[in-house]
Amino acid sequence: QVHLVESGGGLVQAGGSLRLSCAASGRTGIINDMAWFRRGQRKEFEFLARINWTGGSADYADSVKGRFTISRDNAKNTVFLQMNSLKLEDTAVYLCAARAAQSGVYGYWGQGTQVTVSS
Repeated sequence: QVHLVESGGGLVQAGGSLRLSCAASGRTGIINDMAWFRRGQRKEFEFLARINWTGGSADYADSVKGRFTISRDNAKNTVFLQMNSLKLEDTAVYLCAARAAQSGVYGYWGQGTQVTVSS
């Protein structure tokens, strides 16, 4: 099992920045990649970004490309999401997820951290 815990959420004004963290523990050796998703106020679920755990290659949803950056610290088993130029519509619960090698789905999820962007 892989256990994920997000942190770093909070209240920020539009145009501001936040950095989210996701700490992984347990069988981290099975992780192939990790990703960030969010669940908006209308409960819509959206993929944001993912990063390969070993090579570090990343890709992003168009909605956040150029504003959000995903990175990792393998020594600390932690993935980050740097969010800049935040907009009101970025208000959501942000969740990180991990996918094991040879798995087609993200089978491990954190509980999420709330991000609220105010005007």
